[in-house]
Amino acid sequence: MNRNDLRRLDMNLLVIFEALMFERNLTRVAEKLFMGQPAVSAALGRLRDLFDDPLLLRNGRAMEPTARALAILKELQPALDTISGAVSRAKDFDPTSSHDVFRLGLSDDAEFGLFPPLLNKLREEAPNIVIVVRRTNFLLLPAMLASGEISVGVSYTTDLPANAKRKKMRSIGVKVLRGDSRPGALTLDDYCERPHALVSFSGDLSGNIDLDLARVGRTRRVVLAVPQFSGLRALLKGTDLIATVPDYAACALVEDCSLRADDPPFPIDQSELSMVWSGVHDNDPAERWLRSRISEYMSAPIRADE
Repeated sequence: MNRNDLRRLDMNLLVIFEALMFERNLTRVAEKLFMGQPAVSAALGRLRDLFDDPLLLRNGRAMEPTARALAILKELQPALDTISGAVSRAKDFDPTSSHDVFRLGLSDDAEFGLFPPLLNKLREEAPNIVIVVRRTNFLLLPAMLASGEISVGVSYTTDLPANAKRKKMRSIGVKVLRGDSRPGALTLDDYCERPHALVSFSGDLSGNIDLDLARVGRTRRVVLAVPQFSGLRALLKGTDLIATVPDYAACALVEDCSLRADDPPFPIDQSELSMVWSGVHDNDPAERWLRSRISEYMSAPIRADE
C-alpha cells in the first residue's frame, strides 16, 4: 500500500483493531472507545476484509487472536504510538481552556491517601478537563500502559514495558493503625498477638510486612482481608484489630480521630511509590503538565503533625 492508498484507509479502524487485540471482547471495546457494540462488530468485519484474516476466533466463551492478528499488532502498535505522539506534540496546551480527557491509573493507597489534594489542584488550574481514574497495581500496570487504557500510573512497580519511563515519587513509610483506647504504643509482642486486617487487592493473606517480621523471627495473625483502604476506619474503630498501612493512607484514615497511628515496633524495609508513563507521551505538552502536578502533589512529604 503506497501513500496515496492510505487516503482510502479509515484510521479509526486501526485504533479499534488495537483495542480488540488487547480486550478480546466486543463489549469492553465498545465501553473503552465510547461506541455501540454493533459499531464495533461492524468495524471488526471491515478489519477482517482489510487484512483478509478472521483476526479473532471464538474459543468457548472467549475470543482469541489469530497468529496473523498478533503479527499485525506487533507492526502496527509502534506506528500508532508514533502518530499519536507526533499529533500531541504539534499542539499547544493551555490548562485554563483545555477540555482534554486524562486517563490515570492509581493504586488504592495512592488514590485514597494522595489523590484528593492533587485533584483539587488539577481542577483549580484546568476546570474543564476530565480525569478518568482506573484502579491498578504492579501486576496490572504494564498491560494498562501498553494498551493505552492509561497514559500514566502511580503505584508500587516491578516489571514495565520496554518504552515505559519511571520516576520515584516517595519511599513508602509505614504506620500501624489501631482503633482501641489502650494507652501506650504497641510492643512487638502486642503487634504479633493482636488480630490483623490486611488490604489486599488479590485477596492474599500475606504481604511484604510478613517478610519483615520473619527477619526478626516473628509472625502475625491476619484475620481479615479487604480490597481497599477506605473501609478500614469503620472496621477498626472500637476493636482490637490493627492494620499496617502506608503512612500517607494512615494520615487520611486518622483525620476524624477515631483511629490512631503508631510506628511499627520492628524494622520495615521501605518500598517505592513510582510514577510511570508510556514513552510515546513523554513530550506531549498536556501529559507533561499532568505529570508535573502528580510529581508535585504525590511526592510532597508527610507533615510532622499528621
